[in-house]
Amino acid sequence: MKILVTGTEGYLGSLLAPLLMEQGHEVTGVDTGFYQSGLLYHASGDRPKTLIRDIRLMDEDDLRGHDAVVHMAELSNDPAGALNPSMTYAINHEGSVRLARLARQAGVRRFIYMSSCSVYGVADNPVAVTEQSPVNPQTAYAECKVRCEQDIGGLANPQFSPVFLRNATAFGASPRQRFDVVVNNLCGRAWTTKTIEMTSDGSPWRPLVHGLDIAQAIHLCLEAPREAIHRETFNVGSNCQNYRIREVAEIIKSVFPDCRVSFGSNGSDNRSYRVNFDKITRHLPQFSCQWDVERGAKQFRTLFEQIELTPGMFGDRAYTRLAQLEYLLRTAQIDRQFYWAADPAIPRSKTEAQLAANAVESLAS
Repeated sequence: MKILVTGTEGYLGSLLAPLLMEQGHEVTGVDTGFYQSGLLYHASGDRPKTLIRDIRLMDEDDLRGHDAVVHMAELSNDPAGALNPSMTYAINHEGSVRLARLARQAGVRRFIYMSSCSVYGVADNPVAVTEQSPVNPQTAYAECKVRCEQDIGGLANPQFSPVFLRNATAFGASPRQRFDVVVNNLCGRAWTTKTIEMTSDGSPWRPLVHGLDIAQAIHLCLEAPREAIHRETFNVGSNCQNYRIREVAEIIKSVFPDCRVSFGSNGSDNRSYRVNFDKITRHLPQFSCQWDVERGAKQFRTLFEQIELTPGMFGDRAYTRLAQLEYLLRTAQIDRQFYWAADPAIPRSKTEAQLAANAVESLAS
């Protein structure tokens, strides 16, 4: 298949694209390039030809000739979305729906959209939520996922098959690493500070899934019969990987035994939900998660030893989405609409520099 993957320079995209190429697919990447500096380690395998392009600026010609689109390129996670909710809606909702519409017009037959289990928000029901459960998004990021599922689903027709993957919270090593998601962050802290200090009491539930298992689900959706995936929504993860955050901390401590764990009171993040993952295995019987938190923590320990991870490396802005976006805004490399600005090598006036600083302050307020 000829597959266009948006977000190939991101945390999950840098895992997915080589896997698809190994399977014999022809992959074209699209990425804004916001996180190109965030290469934690060199990974073997080929990388796809990648267009440095904002999805809002793509046109029908960019999509024509592809059999499928895997859309992963959005402002990632809740803190980054909170930086500027209006731009989150412009990129994650309006930009994604526009991309799907262009794909349909260009004759793309399959469109795989990366949604999130964060759409469930706070689930009071003690029973694990399914794809039919009411959604309860708590943030602009999650609200955009809900809107995209609805609006892109409405574009489905006999020639255009969208499918929505509600991924559990991702973890695991990636060349384009993220240390701002829970397992990755706690493993990094355990290695660099010998402490896991929780701001909450650790009681909230989270479903977790390794990035390579997400890539497996995408690959299966690309190759599945149309009737198995057409306009379907799948929770991506495993029933045995619903964890309380406290459990996650204790598992990581078992892998990093010289670290100390402490817990606080209830934190400001009130999200808590358990998720049922039966549907994906009914529609895609080959899907089975190969990773759990313990194996993922061991993967990190091996990696940290090999690359000699330091506190400075762990804290680098390149591995935290919010910090990197704030840096690009502060240095006026991207403008208030999150488009790349003029060449930063060209001198700016003091007035322009002050306007850039004001932009960061206003967006964060």
